[in-house]
Amino acid sequence: MLKTSDFDYELPLELIAQSPLKKREDCRMMHLNKTTKEIQHKHFFDILDLLNKDDILVLNDTKVYPARILAKRISGAEVEVFLLNPFDNSNTWEALMKNAKRVKEQEILEVNENFKIKLIEKESSKNENEIPKYKVELIYDNKLNVYDILNEIGSVPLPPYISRKAQDDDKTDYQTVFAKNIGSVAAPTAGLHFSNELLGKIKAKGVKIAYVTLNVGLGTFMPVKTDDIKNHTMHFENFEIPKETANLINNKKGNVIAVGTTVLRCLEATYQKYGKIIETKDKTDIFIYPPYEIKSIDKLITNFHLPKSTLIMLVSAFCTKDFTFRAYKQAVNEKYRFFSYGDCMFIDK
Repeated sequence: MLKTSDFDYELPLELIAQSPLKKREDCRMMHLNKTTKEIQHKHFFDILDLLNKDDILVLNDTKVYPARILAKRISGAEVEVFLLNPFDNSNTWEALMKNAKRVKEQEILEVNENFKIKLIEKESSKNENEIPKYKVELIYDNKLNVYDILNEIGSVPLPPYISRKAQDDDKTDYQTVFAKNIGSVAAPTAGLHFSNELLGKIKAKGVKIAYVTLNVGLGTFMPVKTDDIKNHTMHFENFEIPKETANLINNKKGNVIAVGTTVLRCLEATYQKYGKIIETKDKTDIFIYPPYEIKSIDKLITNFHLPKSTLIMLVSAFCTKDFTFRAYKQAVNEKYRFFSYGDCMFIDK
């Protein structure tokens, strides 16, 4: 039995990146070769030398919206509302709330004179490990685009391991340069290392660029609280694979390189279901851990992930648990920067 504790490692707090580098591609990149088990230390701009003509680089073009809103009760007490996703494109959203114990159903919280939030109901948790969720209604001028309003009043939902408050710069820093389809509460962080300049050089080399959209939800980053990892339940996340991407992958001449675990999960869920990549809109709760054999991609670009997380389990399935943890030990010793704003690894075959 694989235990959650088997995927733990010690990480000094000072190695958790609190801010991005000035130039995205200047971050460090650990190059892992799955065949030879060799580890090399490079920078992300070196990715240009590791990609070949006709390779297919698959990016997640989801866009993060400023999901964290500060509102007030009539008493003046502040309540934080974290918007997760809308129900059926309506003004009703699923949300998390802080300092909301005394907030009653149908109570209206004020953000400003033009934007208010009504608590409709608190959803009952299916099990004790789940965070309580709320159903809220956003009250605003419906002629306006809600995401434009959120961009004005909301803040970027930085992960809890970033100890500082979100700043205006995070609205661009915590967003890939190719972000297009809005709908995520967290960035697909492996994509943060690409600049437009670097992508231009990659295209000029003859590498094919393909896109999928997987809207990153809170579930991807939820800790595994069960001792036996098989008892952990993943949350569903919506994704879309366009026809152009499916055609490129199914007629590939080079390697398929997933940029991030979100891309890998999207492609693998589709491959698992159909035996190939197809044009589709779907949702997935796929949970990948050793000894699962990943068949949809050849190589992976990914950041360094939290101890005991589903993401480090996924990486362990892709390049074996022993090799993954040997790499992580080197990353700690070499003082790599960890997590969302940190460094990355390129897992080669």
